[in-house]
Amino acid sequence: MSAYSSRYYPPAPPATTTEFAMSFTSTPRGARLARLFVSHCLDSWGHPYHGDVNERLTLVTAELCANAVRHGRVPGRDFQVRLTSEASGELRLEVSDTRGERRPTVVPPADPVAESGRGLLLVTALADDWGVTDRRGGPGKTVWATLGTCLLPAE
Repeated sequence: MSAYSSRYYPPAPPATTTEFAMSFTSTPRGARLARLFVSHCLDSWGHPYHGDVNERLTLVTAELCANAVRHGRVPGRDFQVRLTSEASGELRLEVSDTRGERRPTVVPPADPVAESGRGLLLVTALADDWGVTDRRGGPGKTVWATLGTCLLPAE
């Protein structure tokens, strides 16, 4: 009898990724539309509107898109949103704008009653991880955030 086994082991199925990507005008209306589209995508991917995953990632989307409009806007240029769902259960959100020189940093507002300045503190609290990279294929930056869905309680 040979040490070689003739058992057949089928190859592992390929990892699948679901993706949503769209450009939006660099306006408050564009930021609102991006938030609504991401929330709708998440719902269609099995993360209901009032579930933890949808609510958390929709809020992260709102903050990153508001920052793209406020701090990353170049007149006549849109910002892009890309949302992917990996086979591992991780969701990745990317918001790209054309202002590469203005990199976001987490800094508590100097004035405790200020009406702005807390967006990235929320992103830090809600996302599993986030960061900034150079924008692929063009000028600017991409701010990304990830959220693992397999570690969250059932919705």
